[in-house]
Amino acid sequence: MGNPIKKWVESDKREVKRMGKIADRVEAYADEYAQLSDEALQAKTPEFRERLTTGTKLDDLLPEAFAVAREAAKRVLGLYPFRVQLIGGVTLHEGNIAEMKTGEGKTLTAALPVYLNALTGKGVHVVTVNEYLSSRDASEMGRLYNWLGLSVGLNLNSKTAEEKREAYLCDVTYSTNSELGFDYLRDNMVVYKEQMVQRPLNFAIVDEVDSILIDEARTPLIISGQAEQSTALYLQADRFVKSLVADDYKIDWPTKSIGLTESGIKKGEKTFHLKNLYDIDNTLLNHHLDQALRANYIMEKDKDYVVADKKVMIVDSFTGRVMEGRRFSDGLHQAIEAKEHVSIQDETKTMANITYQNFFRMYDKLSGMTGTAKTEEEEFREIYNMDVVTIPTNKPIARVDHPDVLYPTLQSKFDAVVTDIKERYTKGQPILVGTVAVETSEYLSQRLTEANITHAVLNAKNHAKEAEIIMQAGQKGAVTIATNMAGRGTDIKLGPGVKELGGLAVIGTERHESRRIDNQLRGRSGRQGDPGETIFYMSLEDDLMKRFGSERIKRVLSVMKVDDKDAVIQSKMISRQVEAAQKRVEGNNYDTRKNTLQYDDVMREQREVIYRERMQVITEEQSLQKILLGMIKRTIKFQIDSRTNGDQASWDLDGLYDFALTTLVSPEQLKRSNLDGKSVDVLRQMLEDFVETNYQQKKKQLQNPEQMLEFEKVVILRVVDEHWTNHIDEMDQLRQSIGLRGYGQLNPLVEYQEEGFRMFEQMIADIEYDVTRLFMKAEIRQNAQR
Repeated sequence: MGNPIKKWVESDKREVKRMGKIADRVEAYADEYAQLSDEALQAKTPEFRERLTTGTKLDDLLPEAFAVAREAAKRVLGLYPFRVQLIGGVTLHEGNIAEMKTGEGKTLTAALPVYLNALTGKGVHVVTVNEYLSSRDASEMGRLYNWLGLSVGLNLNSKTAEEKREAYLCDVTYSTNSELGFDYLRDNMVVYKEQMVQRPLNFAIVDEVDSILIDEARTPLIISGQAEQSTALYLQADRFVKSLVADDYKIDWPTKSIGLTESGIKKGEKTFHLKNLYDIDNTLLNHHLDQALRANYIMEKDKDYVVADKKVMIVDSFTGRVMEGRRFSDGLHQAIEAKEHVSIQDETKTMANITYQNFFRMYDKLSGMTGTAKTEEEEFREIYNMDVVTIPTNKPIARVDHPDVLYPTLQSKFDAVVTDIKERYTKGQPILVGTVAVETSEYLSQRLTEANITHAVLNAKNHAKEAEIIMQAGQKGAVTIATNMAGRGTDIKLGPGVKELGGLAVIGTERHESRRIDNQLRGRSGRQGDPGETIFYMSLEDDLMKRFGSERIKRVLSVMKVDDKDAVIQSKMISRQVEAAQKRVEGNNYDTRKNTLQYDDVMREQREVIYRERMQVITEEQSLQKILLGMIKRTIKFQIDSRTNGDQASWDLDGLYDFALTTLVSPEQLKRSNLDGKSVDVLRQMLEDFVETNYQQKKKQLQNPEQMLEFEKVVILRVVDEHWTNHIDEMDQLRQSIGLRGYGQLNPLVEYQEEGFRMFEQMIADIEYDVTRLFMKAEIRQNAQR
């Protein structure tokens, strides 16, 4: 097999060598551009833009554009990118990940590809882990881009839609990952295209790419809202439905669907004082009536559900067991609660959701930078199609990484940590202590206070304040305790006299389950060739050791003939065993994320279909006649086909007549006898003619084509959004319950894909049925366009 690490290093060397040649071409312009006046240098931006419009490719423009941005950085920021930063910039431009150690100047490195790609006018997103870093980088780096004639936007959670739209229209937009994802989801929930804030996703550079695309990728983004359900409406619908007689509704048992007959509709209009039950304004009431009908006449107590402790609980049709904590979706559960006279619970509803993986894969080009990505290289390549390239440091690393120290108990470990801190503190060496959990940092802080050691504590809660504290962490005598992620993105610069004391000492109080997080902590020391030291303290009682390592470590200890309870071991062998345990955990975490993604891929395909169709409706400027009539004709075809199987004598013409009355026509327009003796084609043509006539009538009533278009949009969007949010909910429920099928020797993912596809097809059919009913039965009033 060979050593994969070695292969990676070799391929990195080749890549760096190749990009080094591009860096040479950038450096070749240095003297020429240094001679240019400010005005002449600034004039390069419009010149480049002009060349792009006449067919020059971005790659061909790279050496000149990088050289311009480099010279401008020297004049505006007083910073001149090193050769290794040019190589990092090329990596980012090519859509890969630049692994650059802490303090190597990632922010400045990104400025080069940001400038080059922003010249296209399609927008570049710089993605950061928190709003403090977005704001800081937008104002600091914004000076450079503004000077070069580019516009810079900052997208914050607190901004209005108008301000967000403005920020996204800029050449360069700074934002957090979550705000980008939420804006995308919200954009696909609007009714008018003018309400959208984002442009098509072009190019993103993700700062701290491992944190955003790996650590945060376990949890999807979800927009949820209070389901539009009032208890009163459930009770009213329930009372009404219970007052019906058998002739007022019709049940189709094979599909378990139920609907009101003509007499039921009349009763409904009388009860709720309505002129037309199926008017567009009564969509919500109709939904409640449909669920109340299902609850009362289809769902059976002690078969589909049970009532225990004044609660309605679902019975699993596979196992016959009560399913704790699960609820029927789409308001059916509340309808059953109303039926059974128990208290009706409010329900939140997922309106939209997406995983970070699927959101970021929608960019035309994606790249990222971090100090630690190599350990997750396989995941970046497989999921995001990005390679990790380790960029050499500008100066050789002078930091000393000591082997791990292992103690038998937590108590003995922390005693040793406090003693170590005391010794270093006494001589004035700055110390950064890394903890895995907030509780540990608070415990350690208490121990240091008892030892009269002045210190600061960071718990990743206040980003701006933390950045200030982290900046001071390299000063003489400073002791800083930080959870691993705190203050990330801010450099620790050494104060006067610190180099002579050995630089910044980083003390890890525990190994994290991911090697990457440990490497981040290590990387805080020894920036730009500074001296520094790192050491990790561990005990056999640490979480990681208890879960994965202690048995193996104990075997190693017995081999090494160590049996003293208070023995302290410092050995490379221990470090290797710990890394092996970490690799196992990383493997498990990767599987979890991959699993999440595989399930979301099913939703992704469905989401793309719905969002694409929705966009088509929103952006239509003439007429939706083709789309609308297509839906209605497919519904008619489905209804006819499902009722005309076998010989003509066995056709269900009564059912077809019921469908026609409830969704298409009035009894005056169509008599039951009109359907007898007709062929399938004649039946279809007859019903389609009614639709055509109805459509033309509505068009005439509304007179103005804009009003007709608005009416069509409202009908379609209202139905699509209602069904889509319910579908998301149902898919979520399916996902939770599908795991049980694994016990029946079935592959849960395959089951989820097949079941999900069937549910999606059903949803599309339901959407088309409801659009048919809503459009055909709605009565036009002159204000109907809103």
